[in-house]
Amino acid sequence: MSAAPANILVVDDDEFTGELTGLILESAGYDTVISLGGIDALEKLANDPTINAVVSDMNMPGMDGIQLFAELRKQGFSQPFVLLTGEEAAPLRIAHPDMQAVLTKDEQLQEVLPEVVESLIARP
Repeated sequence: MSAAPANILVVDDDEFTGELTGLILESAGYDTVISLGGIDALEKLANDPTINAVVSDMNMPGMDGIQLFAELRKQGFSQPFVLLTGEEAAPLRIAHPDMQAVLTKDEQLQEVLPEVVESLIARP
């Protein structure tokens, strides 16, 4: 019997972009839950203990990805967190070294995102 696929919460204020990110992960064998923004993400996480990781957009109204990360850590959520940004990832990576991964939304994302999530979930 194989283990159930990891359940990834995808957070994006743009429904289309969230669905695309979800499709990238689903094509790599993950189950996904789509959340429209930070507040919705917190509610979904509170109600679904099976979520193994969060992949969040950076720029969202109300609560951006960094604020969501900080709130989740404050609440004791220690699962992997991947931040996606339309900007250059390196400055965010340097500014937030406690974040497991910061990726740029570019043409490489389809290959890079599943690899990064797999490596983070595989860590003990």
